[in-house]
Formats: sequence, structure tokens, C-alpha cells
Amino acid sequence: MFHAPNAFERAPIPPATRESEPRRQAPVATADSPAQVTDRPAQTTPAKKRDAYFDNAKYLAIVLVAVAHSWVPVMDGSRAARALYMVTYTFHMPAFIIISGYFSRSFDMSPAKVKRLVTGVAVPYIVFETAYALFYRYADNAPDSMISLTEPWYLTWFLAALFIWRLTTPIWRSLRHPLAVSLVIACLASLAPSIGNDLDLPRTLQFLPFFVLGLQLKPEHFQLVRRREVRMLAVPLFAVAVLFAYWAAHRMQLGWFLRDSSAQDMGNPWWTGVVMTLALFGCATLLTAAFLSLVPRRHMWFTVLGAGTICGYLLHGFMVKGAEYAGVFDHNEWLISPTGLVLVTVVASVGVTLMCTPPVRRVLRCVTEPDMNWAFRRDAAKL
Repeated sequence: MFHAPNAFERAPIPPATRESEPRRQAPVATADSPAQVTDRPAQTTPAKKRDAYFDNAKYLAIVLVAVAHSWVPVMDGSRAARALYMVTYTFHMPAFIIISGYFSRSFDMSPAKVKRLVTGVAVPYIVFETAYALFYRYADNAPDSMISLTEPWYLTWFLAALFIWRLTTPIWRSLRHPLAVSLVIACLASLAPSIGNDLDLPRTLQFLPFFVLGLQLKPEHFQLVRRREVRMLAVPLFAVAVLFAYWAAHRMQLGWFLRDSSAQDMGNPWWTGVVMTLALFGCATLLTAAFLSLVPRRHMWFTVLGAGTICGYLLHGFMVKGAEYAGVFDHNEWLISPTGLVLVTVVASVGVTLMCTPPVRRVLRCVTEPDMNWAFRRDAAKL
């Protein structure tokens, strides 16, 4: 693996060593004395073990992301669909961002970490931001659309935000009360219409507290949410959330859940930005904990797909937007019905699942996991 672990990629756990086996130290090559070559066969490094729990969580979360995106064209007129959309949008990206922050705790601006950040986040952002801009230009017949790397389109905002968040990790790790500071920043971003949209900064700052929260978590916190009593409370919590969302479906603006606008941009008083930022942070944290408590801990049939969620995330936008540009939803109004909504959900789930499979991951590895040793100094290439 040649890029930094993020919301899609789990940092592998070092393999355990058995005490009964003596440890052998490999010869070290230096500029003055190269490594000594022996006639003994080279020892192969054991495969690094992945955590099935986090792979399961990433796969289930990416399915929710794809399904929620596919609901947008068909949920008009359906109060139930809008309620499900609101509940899903409350926690699916916070879950990704919290996991991303959790695996960013070791980021320290060292050459190796910076290389991983560039190859695993910046390069995919540049490639897919360009690809989506071209896709929009030709698939939607918009020849005047421009390619701009400073204005993330559709779902590439997450990579731009992740790049910024990870760069600031050393700051958050050194503050005394980082979560409180990040919440203040998020509240200010929710009431600052003049902040601009470069790199989708409003959304980057409003989602920042979830990344900072992930930085503060420890393994025991994930053990805590997986306790039996927490799992028993998770289903009732989701039921209450769905009922409340059904009541609020036509009373709340969806912009609150997207977090890409200020309160004034949505025509609300400035102080509502602060209230909604804090309220949604609390709701998202509770629902994320409930979601993580329900994630299976053992190896499942979809566990292997957790390693390819970056492919599913970056590719499913072509599927959803492609159907929209082709007029699938406009020419088939029955998709708005409950049967149509179920069909759209199934198609989105199957589609994103196929995009997470190992063959797709291997094809896209040159973009999502590029080596790029040629572009970095030798000390940065030693991962």
C-alpha cells in the first residue's frame, strides 16, 4: 500500500511475532556500505493483516453513500424517501470522516507521510476532478464548462477536504481542547456567507469537527460502541431518528445536511447556523456510534470489498449522474413510486458493490494507489 490510510483504506495491523521464533535483523544498506549479499534465500515478508471490522464499516458506509445519492432524483413527492435521505445524510459522511481522522493520528509531516498524502489523496483528486468535469461537459452537453481544480464537483470535495484536514493534523494533536476549537470554527463557517467556495471550504470547515473527533478516538472507544447494550440501543435510536425525520421532512431544508452553505445563504437568521451545527453534530455522533455498533466484527462475504471503497466512492458518481444525464429518471416517472425507489436502491447497491471488487481496484491502482517514487526523494520513498 503506497498511500495514506483514509476513510477508504485501513492502515494494516503489523503481524504478530511468535516469541518462540528468534528475530532476525535484516542487513541495512547505507551510502558507504551496501547491504551484504548472502547465499541464503530471501525471507518473504508475511502478508499484513487487515481489520475486518473497519473493512466492513467502510463497505456498508459506501453503500449508504451511493444509495443516498441515487435517491435524490426520485425522492420528490415521497415524504418517506426524504426522511430516509435525511437520516442517512446525518451520519454516513460523518462516519467516513471519523474513521479517516482515527487513522490520521500518526500523520506528522514526515517525508513518507507527505508522499502518501500526495499519492493517496491529491493525485486521485486531480484525476477524478478532471474526469468528472469532462464527463459533465460531454455527457450533459455543456461545452462551456471549465475544468477547475479549486472548485470540487459533486463528490470530489471529500478528497480536497481530507487533504486539508490531514495537513492540519499536527495542530489538532497539539491543542488542549481541539474538538471545542473545531466546533467553534464549524459554527463560524455556518454563518459566514462570504467565506467563498474555493475547495468547498464551507463544507470542509463544517465537517471538520468529525475529523478532529476521529483524531481523539482510541481503540477502546470502538470496543465500547460494540458492546451488547449499545447494539441493543442502536435499532431503537434509528427508529426514533426515522420517525423524527418523517415529521421534519417538509419542515427542514436539506442544505443543513449537505453543510455546503451558510445559514444566510439558505434564507435563515445567522444564529440558526450555530444551533443547527451543534445539533447535527450531536445527532450525527449518536447515529454514527449506533451504525458502528451494528457493523459485524467477523469476516463477512463483503469484507474484502472494504479495501476497494475508494473505487466505489469515486466511480459511483458516474453511474448516478450518467443515469440522470441520460434522462432515466425523467422518462420513467414510476421510479418515484415505492417500487421504483426499491429498484433504484438495489441497483445503486449492486453497482457500488461491483465497483469495490478487487479487479476494479487493480485497474484503478495506478490512480488511487500510485507509486510515484520517481517524483520524490529517496527518504520519502522508504515506506
